[in-house]
Amino acid sequence: MLRNSICIAASLLGLAASTAALADEAVRIGYAIARTGPFAGGAQVSQEPNYLLWAEQVNAKGGLMVAGKQRKVELIGYDDRSDTETVVRTYEKLMNQDKVDLVLPPWGTGQTFAVATLANKLGYPMIAPTASSKKLTDMKLPFVFTILQQPDQMMNALADMLVAQGVKTVAVVHVDDLFGLENVDALSKALASHNIGLLDKKSYPLGVKDLSPVLKAMKEKNPDAFLGITYPPDTILVSKQAREIGFNPKIFYAAVGTAFPLYKAQLTGNTEGVMGMGSWNAKTGAAAKDYFAAHIAKFQKEPDRWASAHAYASLQILQQAVEKVGLDRARIRDAIAGGEFQTILGPIKFKDGMNASIPGTVSQWQKGEFEVVWPKTRATATLVSPKPAWN
Repeated sequence: MLRNSICIAASLLGLAASTAALADEAVRIGYAIARTGPFAGGAQVSQEPNYLLWAEQVNAKGGLMVAGKQRKVELIGYDDRSDTETVVRTYEKLMNQDKVDLVLPPWGTGQTFAVATLANKLGYPMIAPTASSKKLTDMKLPFVFTILQQPDQMMNALADMLVAQGVKTVAVVHVDDLFGLENVDALSKALASHNIGLLDKKSYPLGVKDLSPVLKAMKEKNPDAFLGITYPPDTILVSKQAREIGFNPKIFYAAVGTAFPLYKAQLTGNTEGVMGMGSWNAKTGAAAKDYFAAHIAKFQKEPDRWASAHAYASLQILQQAVEKVGLDRARIRDAIAGGEFQTILGPIKFKDGMNASIPGTVSQWQKGEFEVVWPKTRATATLVSPKPAWN
């Protein structure tokens, strides 16, 4: 009898010790992201800073609540060098060998597409904050979610805005990769449905250094609007070169990177009236304002006005799901698919793996702020058209 009591006591002590160890054990979260290469500019503005900010804030409050116990977050991040093979190999290592508890997505449409099937196969929930791909969402991978607005949403919103501004003709330039091809396809369909004439459409390779010949040819055709489905370096390039040649149509729209503070800095007083992909700013709500201030306090720079907040919101969703169901990844997936989550962008829920709460949007630089101007239900300012002349 005494022996049985000792055994039971020892078992209870062992259980208590293992429970305490579990509480002390960090939640290991792995990811690969571009710190070098052509994708680094976007990744280091919109995505990795938000991973770091979120982890720091969670840990400052004692950690992530898992099954009633707070556990610190340990981020395990690698440079994918903007290389698809590297990103795939890194996630294979994180999930198969390191067996991290959770993973966060890489930057951009192409890199996310490259690892989505792997994450789904191994049962790792992934909420992608910088992937815009109908092909990805059409795959209906149950463990993969997109929180950024998708091509149909963004391009339909853009076309609706153009109609409202009386635009009849456009010229389009786009990057020749998955993001550019899918968005320009959605744009072409949206323009056709509104009877907007497409005067010119040109593609360019990733890493392009000069688009002035393309812009000069478009200027000669005198479109009502210029639409660039561009990446951050190219967004700055087309804007600077359009200014140099005096190409200033009624509507000037460029895509990824227009929402970056860097765009305002690089254009030095020439951003007024420029439109692009954006969805929020500090005026969006109290939570967005607090996030904006926290980002500046940590990094001494502003977040961008599109994907940054979506990246942070994706982490809020992941956190709420874990705190509800623990670290069982299948249950986390189900919680994300079936729940509604409070975020800095407002309530978000998913339908068929896509953000069903935030519509397509258009933003515009006005007096130093990238204001949401379309649709009016999401607007933080009234749209200004025509665009003022370049300085």
